[in-house]
Amino acid sequence: MKIAVLNGSPKGEISVTMQYINYIQKKFPSHELKIFNVSQRIKKIETDENSFSEIIDYIKTSDAVIWAFPLYVFLVASQYKRFIELIWERKAENVFENKFAAVLTTSIHFFDHTAHNYMHSICDDLNMKFIGGYSAEMMDLEKEDKRKNLFSFASNFFESIEKNIYSMKYYHPLIRNEIKYNPGVSDIKLNTGNKKITILTDSKAEDLNLINMVQKFKNSFAGEIETINLYDIDIKGGCLGDLKCGRANECNYLNSDGFVEFHKTKVMTSDILIFAGSIKDRYLSSKWKQFFDRSFFNTHLPVLKGKQLGFLISGPLSQIPNLYEIMEGFSEFQNANLAGVVTDESNDNNKTDEAINNFAIQLIKFSEMSYVKPSTFLGVGGMKIFRDEMFSNLRFPFKADHIYYKKNGIYDFPNNKYKQISAGIILNMLNNISGFRKVLNDKLKVEMIKSLAKAVKTN
Repeated sequence: MKIAVLNGSPKGEISVTMQYINYIQKKFPSHELKIFNVSQRIKKIETDENSFSEIIDYIKTSDAVIWAFPLYVFLVASQYKRFIELIWERKAENVFENKFAAVLTTSIHFFDHTAHNYMHSICDDLNMKFIGGYSAEMMDLEKEDKRKNLFSFASNFFESIEKNIYSMKYYHPLIRNEIKYNPGVSDIKLNTGNKKITILTDSKAEDLNLINMVQKFKNSFAGEIETINLYDIDIKGGCLGDLKCGRANECNYLNSDGFVEFHKTKVMTSDILIFAGSIKDRYLSSKWKQFFDRSFFNTHLPVLKGKQLGFLISGPLSQIPNLYEIMEGFSEFQNANLAGVVTDESNDNNKTDEAINNFAIQLIKFSEMSYVKPSTFLGVGGMKIFRDEMFSNLRFPFKADHIYYKKNGIYDFPNNKYKQISAGIILNMLNNISGFRKVLNDKLKVEMIKSLAKAVKTN
């Protein structure tokens, strides 16, 4: 079989992900796995149509496509995202139709599910025959049981192609609202006080709804609100994944473009940040993805802690819960407050106006209160993954993270609640005695709220 492997690592073949592809090729030598380093060569692919056509022509004669990539900030790298956009821009969708597809990723399992959901939806949008996904921890290949598991995945992949077995389509086509948003006159003029509000957008001239939403939001305030278009920032390229940022949060592009200075002086100094973008396929644009990827010079540090975040989205966000979960996860990981999300999906312009006005009011109110809602599993679970990795496997490449985590008490183990631990041991022993068991069970409900009731009474 001929398999096109679309490599999403900006490092090309010198990537963790490609070692998994190499292992599959070694174990199944009768099949040809041709690797195309699309992320590493994206500038060439974007500017030279022959480079793009070379990939498409190979896929035309292939039996299947493996989308293989490392995770970059909840998703694929911005370079890979740009390649996906080019498929539709250059009307090459038909080449992928009815081709078998699988996804293979490497990561530390931080939001790997959102990346897999995204690629599965892209495969469905391209009408591919989706077989499945494989999410490997970066160093799984060193372990015998994990190698066996990878072999099983690959074996099933090839057998499924031979027998024409694939998954039922899960993601339905997006239905886009063609209603044009024309904002009414703002009937509120909020005082920003000493709060700095910054709007970041990627709008182009054709993004009229997004432009109007941004203007409506700005008109809700008495003072001038700074708006920065990402296309006006000096950004030479996407994240290279070279980990040079890990030692002291210094980017490889530091002396090459203006992104780090922009982020430090505009983004990190704002009290309220508005992200305004239009949906492209199942995410925002690759320009927005580039922004989030390049922000990784801060590595795994919550540099937006305590800030108010909001999104103005043009497009069918309600049909893409995966994207909304990414927004929530990003905000919670940053220890920031997701104050709201407003879209242009309503057919009633007045309702959109009202939503934007309420959005502005909430942002100011929450900022004045320094309110950050408690994290859900997204933030709590995600931070525990980072905590464990920085304490062990990633301590060396991410020295800056290790220092921050140690200083700020993120390394919260071993648990030093000796009183509770001792009580638990004693109670478990007593629970084995039938005479005590009923007494303990009767008192359990009361004891569970005892300290909380005391806090209510005394505060």
